[in-house]
Amino acid sequence: MDILIYIGGALLFFALIMASIALHEVGHMLPGKLFGVKVTEYFVGFGKTLWSFRRGETEYGVKAIPLGGYVKLVGMYPPDAKGRVPNAGSSANPLATMIESSREAEWADIKPEDDGRLFFQKKTWQKLIIMAGGPTMNLILAFLIFWGVMGIHGSYQPQPVVREVSQCIIPADRADQATCLPGDPATPAALAGLADGDRILSFNGVAVNDWRQLSDLIRGNRDGRAQLVVERGGREVALTPVNTVITGVADRWDPAKRVEAGFLGFYPTTERVHSTPGMVVRDMTEMTGQSIVALSQFPVKVWNTAVDLITGQPRDINGPMSIVGASRAAGEISSTQQLTAGDKVATFMTLLGAVNLFVAIFNFVPLLPLDGGHIVGAIIEWLRRAGARLLGRPDPGYLDTAKFLPIAYAVFAFIALSGVVLILADIISPVRLF
Repeated sequence: MDILIYIGGALLFFALIMASIALHEVGHMLPGKLFGVKVTEYFVGFGKTLWSFRRGETEYGVKAIPLGGYVKLVGMYPPDAKGRVPNAGSSANPLATMIESSREAEWADIKPEDDGRLFFQKKTWQKLIIMAGGPTMNLILAFLIFWGVMGIHGSYQPQPVVREVSQCIIPADRADQATCLPGDPATPAALAGLADGDRILSFNGVAVNDWRQLSDLIRGNRDGRAQLVVERGGREVALTPVNTVITGVADRWDPAKRVEAGFLGFYPTTERVHSTPGMVVRDMTEMTGQSIVALSQFPVKVWNTAVDLITGQPRDINGPMSIVGASRAAGEISSTQQLTAGDKVATFMTLLGAVNLFVAIFNFVPLLPLDGGHIVGAIIEWLRRAGARLLGRPDPGYLDTAKFLPIAYAVFAFIALSGVVLILADIISPVRLF
């Protein structure tokens, strides 16, 4: 039964990811149609067409390889600087031939009556809305999912209340042991007289409102003096002043990285908290920062994943995963006995929200063929034309985005290669959650 639940959870998650991708493309298509751009295709998947139908000028359908989707906005590439569409064989330069081939293919289906309906002819603000529509759709989905989970079910969050005090500082070479040995120094929390059940009211005179704030205060204190005031048995108690000690902790923006920070030595209690929309936005902002850091390290982490796979090293739990790995993780969540039914649904949907948030951020990367590359292209075109008007110079015309196709192909090749590496790693050496 567990294996069936596992497979069912993985397949359901995969289907929901594909639905998210389909909605991403809707985010491009709807404003495109609204602004009069000719849209000829809307497909989920790549490769051979499995099923499709036509409504008006647009063909809708599903293709054989369910690893993405696309919407074809006609007229992405303008004619060249001389207003021509050169023949693909007219240049001996391989890169120029590549550009000309793509431009020629783009213009093969453009008819005279399409004039004014081509993407490159649209106003800058319209291009920005069209290209930002896809990742914005994923941002909206992520917010709705997170709000649904955190607002209805709630999320378990640490509180500035002591659950257990660590009695000693265990050396790094015994970090996997929880037993104090003679000679181990006492923790600052134990020296201060902190006790189970204490609610921390202030730290060095700063009123404590929540765990996040308290954690930042302790980490930033390093080995400085610490004066705590707690609520104990309905009374305020000022504890013995101590010095926190410096230890290595996970970096907030990159959990795989260790940084020096202050250490007090206790475990907080956790409570299920129902979040407001503002709290969801705050959490999504922090997750966005972590995702940006992860993206900046993506090439290195993919390389490390490949090396670990070849050498048989354990998989980095903080490393990247493919859609296959995320689906396997969803299968684990669905079949584990360590979570209640409600917590399973909440964790499953939280993972789906996190994937949508990452897809949005990834697509905003300012490189073609990603949406962010087209957004940057539209902004550059506007700046060129606005600058020419201010300086009284001739209009430079449309930005020839076709000239950036070699970069787009290189980025696409890297994404495809990374996908292959991560899918293999997720099959051969998957990340285990439980």
